[in-house]
Amino acid sequence: MGQEYSDANKELTLQKIQELYRKFTSECPSGKMHLHEFKKIFGGHSGTTEEESAYMENVFHSFDTNKDGKIDFMEYVAAVNLVLRGKLEDKLKWSFKVYDRDKNGCLDRDEIRQVITIIYKIKKHRNPDMTENTDYICERVFEVLDKNEDSQISLEEFIEGAKKDPWVMDQLHLDFIPCDWFIQHQEKTD
Repeated sequence: MGQEYSDANKELTLQKIQELYRKFTSECPSGKMHLHEFKKIFGGHSGTTEEESAYMENVFHSFDTNKDGKIDFMEYVAAVNLVLRGKLEDKLKWSFKVYDRDKNGCLDRDEIRQVITIIYKIKKHRNPDMTENTDYICERVFEVLDKNEDSQISLEEFIEGAKKDPWVMDQLHLDFIPCDWFIQHQEKTD
């Protein structure tokens, strides 16, 4: 897991898609991934808090593009492709969608604080020595991203600011769970 992966390792060849399909159908025998299966696969650890569970639900719904409450194989492949090979701008659009809990097209401090808190709880679970100040991080993110100072971050401000500031990009990083899971499972089948 802690290794760097080249684009060649991330490419979704026909063989890898077939292997992914076999794995998908073995873990989701109905042919559809339900929320509880998604949480089991991507959430991973015991002791999930209510906030982490809500975060995982939001990620699940961001991948459920037809909004039927399930992720079919095509939605799953599209999600994996986004996570592993997607362009930065597409990943940022997806991240924004996950952050925007009320779906109003902009982010407020509560939405940013909530997701950053959850991300740090998940990261802290992996690295118990990690320390953070989520209020400071939220305020700094707003200083960098909220260009017109209206206490709302638009999609355009989000993308532009994240691209320009590596620290902000690191704080807003959402795709580590699915990416790690997919890479681990690919290594097992390679």
